[in-house]
Amino acid sequence: MTDTSIAAVVLAAGKGTRMHSAKPKVLQTLLNEPMLHYVYSALDPIMQDNVLTVIGHAADMVREAFPEKCDSFVVQEEQLGTGHALQVAWDAVKKTGAPYCMVINGDTPLVTTEALQRLAEVAGRCDLAFMTITPPEPGSFGRIVRDNKRAINAVVEAKDYDESVHGPVSGEVNAGIYLLKVETMEALLDELRNENASGEYYITDLVSLAVEKGLSVHGVLCGDDVSLMGINSPRELVAAENTLRHKIVEALIDKGVLVHNPGTVIIGPQVTVEPGVEIFGHCEIYGESVVKAGARLGSYNYITDSVFESGCEVKQFCHIEKAVVGSGATVGPYARLRPGAELKRDARVGNFVEMKKAVLGEGAKASHLTYLGDTDVGAGANIGAGTITCNYDGKNKFKTVIGSGAFIGSNSALVAPVSIGKDALVGAGSTITKDVPDEGAGIARGKQINLNKRLKKSD
Repeated sequence: MTDTSIAAVVLAAGKGTRMHSAKPKVLQTLLNEPMLHYVYSALDPIMQDNVLTVIGHAADMVREAFPEKCDSFVVQEEQLGTGHALQVAWDAVKKTGAPYCMVINGDTPLVTTEALQRLAEVAGRCDLAFMTITPPEPGSFGRIVRDNKRAINAVVEAKDYDESVHGPVSGEVNAGIYLLKVETMEALLDELRNENASGEYYITDLVSLAVEKGLSVHGVLCGDDVSLMGINSPRELVAAENTLRHKIVEALIDKGVLVHNPGTVIIGPQVTVEPGVEIFGHCEIYGESVVKAGARLGSYNYITDSVFESGCEVKQFCHIEKAVVGSGATVGPYARLRPGAELKRDARVGNFVEMKKAVLGEGAKASHLTYLGDTDVGAGANIGAGTITCNYDGKNKFKTVIGSGAFIGSNSALVAPVSIGKDALVGAGSTITKDVPDEGAGIARGKQINLNKRLKKSD
């Protein structure tokens, strides 16, 4: 069997009432990524483009979160159970031409490609297969019913399980991940009924129907692998997030990343950290950030979707979003880099400096209390404390250009659009509204007047 011989259906239509959130459950986040992201990441190496997703509750929110997947979404207008969701998606499954279909819940962020590959490997040897686990706490998961020869007879939902009918509880439960032979399952889908405590159509009923028809049913035993279990409450989500966090950090340490106080370091699943990086605890790194060998990230930093070149340093208490920090550059402490901020080689941003859509050239410095918005700063320029580039007039944004080697005196306001020339000087306390030429000096402030401070004595 080739990888493309299996399609996948991700069930993501549920509301997730126990999460107590307006967001659909599959958009609840772990390490700043929705749990549905993790399911896609596990499936994609096996299924490639053959992944369908059933959406329903807050469908527009799911579309907005995954615009690249919109062509593969199937809408379940009424949420009448997992079996009904599969019925809704079945025509799309058949259009893929895949002889087998894997079904997985969208609330299983800990699932791995390796685990799904184990299930995929039984394709061609059965009509229906599913993964079973024996967790310490079976919770609401469907109970496995076996006969005296250990053959699977059925999967019974926890609320419908009756020991007098189904026998003693074994502890083995259904993980909710199935592999179905498309040709033989179609007829069984039409036989699903909602005669149960919830009044819903269950995929689990396909198991007993398949047994009754004499079809081949196989349970893939996964022991106590709780990574296959779905998330149904905030407590379960927090526990799963901590498991992911620990796994990612430990893997980086094994790869050669020096992580101080690792229990307080949070790194997202899409972050790339090269061996030789040094990270200090109470640091969060998310999105598609890239940290290259030799970079050093201090404690209490929040970072997302940013690039850190080799040899740069981020000191404590910085907030960095969609920015680039060049080789040898220094940021912080207490700096903020907003989207579009870029520090070239050996540039420096110090305490209480904010940059937005601005470039600080090679070796340039903005050491204290400065705002640079929509600004290009040339190599070697120095921006004095208290300087701001006034880039917004209430309606439009304008650009400021500061030439290489320029010196901007403290407490200056550069009102864009304006250019400060190469090696030019702006006097401290100036409000600059006109261009300053190369090697020129711009001073715009009132003349100092010294007054006699002596007070007249009263009679």
